[in-house]
Amino acid sequence: MDINHLIAEHGACFYAIAFIWTFLEGETFVLFAAFAAAQGLVDPWLLLIFSWLGSFAGDQSYFWLGRRFGIRLLEVFPRWRGGVDAALRWVERYDTGFILSFRFIYGVRNFSSFALGLSAVRWNRFMRLNFLAAGLWACMFVGAGFFLGHAFRSVLGDVARSFSMVMLGVFVAIGAGMWLLHWRQKRRHLAVPPGAKVVLPPS
Repeated sequence: MDINHLIAEHGACFYAIAFIWTFLEGETFVLFAAFAAAQGLVDPWLLLIFSWLGSFAGDQSYFWLGRRFGIRLLEVFPRWRGGVDAALRWVERYDTGFILSFRFIYGVRNFSSFALGLSAVRWNRFMRLNFLAAGLWACMFVGAGFFLGHAFRSVLGDVARSFSMVMLGVFVAIGAGMWLLHWRQKRRHLAVPPGAKVVLPPS
């Protein structure tokens, strides 16, 4: 399969995939797509916009789930309680700083927006800070992938275009490794004893 031809023919699909991928949370595809953008295969500005909006929409949805169904979901999935407790402790200590940075904190990031929905943080305040944080996150990872793409191209010239599939494999392997590490950390640190109760800040 010629990945360059695939991107050239169906480049618009990559923006939709970037939105969905970032909605569900993950920077692997964003890095790869930004690398392709450095080779002229994808528009970096459109990639940035769709990644920004996907990340923003995803965390807004998780926040809404926490606010509307949080307690009931914790009763159904009690193993989430450790992660929610950890995220709420960060909120209590750092508040605005945590909302702006939780995307970069492995171990609690998967629970953060959901936990914030359970907290006393107002929805409109979270929405504003979440929009800003999603933009910072998208700029960082799109910028990193774009920089790497240009660095490869400056060293290897046009040969760098043929590295797209290799880089995809590298990014997928890194993403899988990060997911496995995170999964093992959750099993080790987030398990709670039966009957443990989540500690929520006053509403």
